[in-house]
Amino acid sequence: MHPTAHHEPSSTAPGAATTRRRRKDARPSELLAAGLEIFVDRGFAATRLDDVARRAGVAKGTLYLYFPSKEALFQAVIEDGMVAALLAAEERMAAHRGSAAELLHELLLGWWQQIGSTALAGVSKLIISEARNFPEIADYYRDRVIARGRALLRQALERGIDSGEFRPLKVEAAIDVIIAPLLMLAISRSSLRLCGQQVSPEDYLETHFELLLRGLGPAGEQA
Repeated sequence: MHPTAHHEPSSTAPGAATTRRRRKDARPSELLAAGLEIFVDRGFAATRLDDVARRAGVAKGTLYLYFPSKEALFQAVIEDGMVAALLAAEERMAAHRGSAAELLHELLLGWWQQIGSTALAGVSKLIISEARNFPEIADYYRDRVIARGRALLRQALERGIDSGEFRPLKVEAAIDVIIAPLLMLAISRSSLRLCGQQVSPEDYLETHFELLLRGLGPAGEQA
């Protein structure tokens, strides 16, 4: 039984206590969603826990029960969103039995589906704009997100090189080249309208992938 259930008035409508219990259980996810929205809208510096609690529809004290600081809330947002997406990608990679090209394509589409097309896309802009003022946040993001994302791409490229599907290349430089257009797409979705272009994100990603394959292929197969 919920610890406060015996305090419910006898006039409480059937199911009301259950509704309240469910809402309390759901509050962490509601707080994370509200935190993500405000972090992306205002940046880390301008985000206030009072505003996050208000957006989530709970008292500030309730927020502090789950997240004792703004830093803790931000880290929880990243863990719940980006780190969870990376974990899913790592699991897919471990189970993948197809070609390296198929794996790379799956990674790019997975990034779009779980990060790029969601509110999480705005986190990249936040980190870029506030890394200098909040180096501890940048360090955390580098260790938990960037390093793991690079490791996924590194494994995909090395698989292709080892199998002869991809030509030998400077892997770390190739990772930078693969990631840069993804960052640009994420930033453009949250803050820019680049030259009024109307290219869909899906077409953007498919074109990026096609160009990558031409550059990654063995020298004798390049057009």
